[in-house]
Amino acid sequence: MKAKVTEEGIRIPKEMLEGIEEVEILKEENLIVVLPSSADDPRSGLGQSPVDCGVPDGSEHHDVYLYGTK
Repeated sequence: MKAKVTEEGIRIPKEMLEGIEEVEILKEENLIVVLPSSADDPRSGLGQSPVDCGVPDGSEHHDVYLYGTK
């Protein structure tokens, strides 16, 4: 599909976005990529509910506590 670039940009036909509520637009070198955004991306909640395990340096030395080695 080809689209004419106007002063406002381009339009993507709604039928190509069926079921998608939000997109992420990325520019990578000579490519423009339109990706559906996932509202339930598990990475978006990281660190919001930290666990208190009584170890003051757990975030710095987590490998020691998880695997026993640095």
